[in-house]
Amino acid sequence: MAWIRRLKRARHRELRSRVFPLEWRNILEQNIPLYTRLPDALKQQLHGYITLFIAEKNFEGLRGIEITDEIKVTIAGQACMLLLNRDTEVYPRLYSILVYPDAYRTKQSSIFPSGADAEDAEDRLGESWTTGSVVLSWDHVKHGVKDWKDGHNLVIHEFAHQLDQEDGTSDGAPILEQPSHYIPWARVLSTEYEALRSKTDRGGKSVLDQYGSTNPAEFFAVATEAFFEKPKQMKKKHPELYGELKNYYSVDPGEWG
Repeated sequence: MAWIRRLKRARHRELRSRVFPLEWRNILEQNIPLYTRLPDALKQQLHGYITLFIAEKNFEGLRGIEITDEIKVTIAGQACMLLLNRDTEVYPRLYSILVYPDAYRTKQSSIFPSGADAEDAEDRLGESWTTGSVVLSWDHVKHGVKDWKDGHNLVIHEFAHQLDQEDGTSDGAPILEQPSHYIPWARVLSTEYEALRSKTDRGGKSVLDQYGSTNPAEFFAVATEAFFEKPKQMKKKHPELYGELKNYYSVDPGEWG
């Protein structure tokens, strides 16, 4: 209903206008190197998004880990960098962030053509679910921000999946601003995805992590990691892909700092 939407927008404006705690700013400066290079206007945007994210999303510690402000702000700070300069809600389909102290084991069932099934266990660092949850290993969250230029960032990867999944599917095509934008997006990303698959098969090296050759959804998440962590290399090696991500995210990390 219209009045509910108005109340929600008013609450969001109030949350985003609150004074950002100095303790949270210190956490960002200590844990997220890229934060210190952001222009002041983007820092202010980020503060508002973080405040809203922490107020509305539920953090749950698993296997004995205690949820602290450091955990909340470090995760929210990276996740909300994907929202800067964009007219968007703060991950509207996301309700909870489940945090393990380190890698966790999951069971996965496989069904064979014969009808037989098998259950395998595997270690994971993170997951993004269309049902409204993101799962993260805190140890690997910290590792991902320690070296901001290596192109690997667990939080950015999983929250890129959240953006991709906002239309209910995980296919490497997030909701774009205009319908006409899907044509160049599909052309560029499919071409780059196939090129990475080919290079991976040949054992070649790329600015993009080879895991991006798994499927289009993983390609989008891996490309997002490189866009924020290795912008200059990506812009040089993959200018069209960089341009599409720049248009989508409405920022140019290559110009920061």
